[in-house]
Amino acid sequence: MRTENRQKKIIGRLVNVSFPEWDIEQITAKIDTGAYTSSIHCHHVELYKEKGVEMVSFYLLDPSHPEYEGKTYHSEVHGLKMIKSSNGVSEERIIIKTDIRIQGDQFSIELSLADRTEMKYPVLIGRKFLQKKYIVDVSMKL
Repeated sequence: MRTENRQKKIIGRLVNVSFPEWDIEQITAKIDTGAYTSSIHCHHVELYKEKGVEMVSFYLLDPSHPEYEGKTYHSEVHGLKMIKSSNGVSEERIIIKTDIRIQGDQFSIELSLADRTEMKYPVLIGRKFLQKKYIVDVSMKL
């Protein structure tokens, strides 16, 4: 085994994650090594400026998570990026940064704001975040 892999934790194909800045606890995320960028399901996305800084407001998750539905979240825009979805369609998405907690560890993560209505899991963790932190064991889940 390579030395760099010894410090990495093993993670399954599904994992519960929390977003402490948003008081969101234990949401099931899908680990996807085929996706470069991580994403989170949101809707009613609106860009605005605050004191010259590009900001975004949005609603997270959906009615299956009623404790978060109807609450407006705000974040500084970290960038815009063309992202190809799993069905091969490219679209420009807003990228934000926040903290994520996985298996007791907390890290900063870049997330694209995406409509994941048709997806089973509201959060997707891509390989940009996973590299140097986790090894994925696809036989494991939660």
